[in-house]
Amino acid sequence: PMGSERMEMRKRQMAATQETPGAAQAQHSTGNRGSNACCFCWCCCCSCSCLTVRNQDEERARRTSQELQAEGIPNCEESPAPTLEEVNAWAQSFDKLMLTPAGRNAFREFLRTEFSEENMLFWMACEELKQESNKSVIEEKARLIYEDYISILSPKEVSLDSRVREVINRNMLEPSQHTFDDAQLQIYTLMHRDSYPRFMNSAIYKDLLQSLSEKSIEA
Repeated sequence: PMGSERMEMRKRQMAATQETPGAAQAQHSTGNRGSNACCFCWCCCCSCSCLTVRNQDEERARRTSQELQAEGIPNCEESPAPTLEEVNAWAQSFDKLMLTPAGRNAFREFLRTEFSEENMLFWMACEELKQESNKSVIEEKARLIYEDYISILSPKEVSLDSRVREVINRNMLEPSQHTFDDAQLQIYTLMHRDSYPRFMNSAIYKDLLQSLSEKSIEA
């Protein structure tokens, strides 16, 4: 019986010795997986690449936020406070809304909540370009507009169809005040059909209308 027990103990020790490297390796792999929870595979290339990309994205988002805070949101147009008559007129047509600086500012505020303020900024940049007469200034402003709102690499790229983009690319060979006319009209139409109806039903518009109505009654 003693010999049998010693034999059994020896077998257990040998089995434990054989299992140890595998167990250690498994534990090591599990440890790596735990420290890199973003990965679903155990290959060595995932040990840092996923975290690196995630950290870079977080840093980029944080830097963009800081830059926006430092630079501030592009200034709204200077305008007197809108009257009740003006605000009521905005509901009559999109053209009347866009004719007044106060209307454009209110609409921009709404577009910002929908993350589409670039449409208004592009439209305004095109209007500013049309006022220029100096050739070198026109070329510089056209280049900036292209980089800010037309380039597919820009975070403020506006939505344009391929035909309009082809027109812009041809016009950029010799920029003028009217380089972006087709694109400006397309974005104007987009804002009119898509964003304007929602603006009229938004809290931004209704609150402004109610506030002016109450002031009018008090007066």
